[in-house]
Amino acid sequence: MDRLSELEARVGEVGSAIVAFSGGVDSSLVAAVAARALGERSLAVTAVSPALASGELDGARSVARAIGAAHQTISTDELARAAYRANGRDRCYHCKTELYTSLSALAEARGFSTVLSGANADDVGDWRPGLRAATEHGVRHPLLELGMGKAEVRDLARSLRIPSADKPASPCLASRIPYGTTVEPSVLARIDRAELALRELGYRVLRVRHFGETARVELGIDELDRIRDANARAVLERAIIAAGYTTVEIGAEPFRSGTLNRLGRPLPLVAI
Repeated sequence: MDRLSELEARVGEVGSAIVAFSGGVDSSLVAAVAARALGERSLAVTAVSPALASGELDGARSVARAIGAAHQTISTDELARAAYRANGRDRCYHCKTELYTSLSALAEARGFSTVLSGANADDVGDWRPGLRAATEHGVRHPLLELGMGKAEVRDLARSLRIPSADKPASPCLASRIPYGTTVEPSVLARIDRAELALRELGYRVLRVRHFGETARVELGIDELDRIRDANARAVLERAIIAAGYTTVEIGAEPFRSGTLNRLGRPLPLVAI
């Protein structure tokens, strides 16, 4: 049995499912396979909150149409949870608790037997307190169960012509805020404005890390050379300041997911 058939069999065995669907490659693959294996007994659900970056909902809707998945949205209110706003190292646990509580309630109300996530085998190598919340709510992770890492997920997504097969990861906006800094709607909105401004300038792989009045910009490896040009750097800095920051720092090392989970000395800045 090939890997796609294995995944279809694993998803098919649950009988019916709601898929926690962000529109990223992992959840898109699970949603696409669920649509194939379960048909109308599957539903892709996207959670909408102030922590969702601009454009992500439209992207999720577009992917759902392309893969033929039934899709709906729900609103989540993780900001109502004091432990989430406090932004300790277990912030994702409280975020996912809100998400999976809402999805589980929807599944029960609509008669779906299971909630599926797009967690993959590579996720167990990073700090992922959200997986504990998933366990507490009985969420299944078919990619993780089959030992599929990100590279294999992208390969399978390409084979199914899923539009988000090569989409850069885009976790919630709160992931840009250092642990211990309170998560506030105004901060999330400022980060969102800054990242949207950079995307409008043509940057594709990026993060704007929030350090009070300072924005620390991390760019993909293919985009770092671009801002070594003084004019391009000045345009970038003006865009970030227009979004509400006072100071802009640009990391010299390429963007790497999970930067705020890494301890130790700060990463170096770009030198011009």
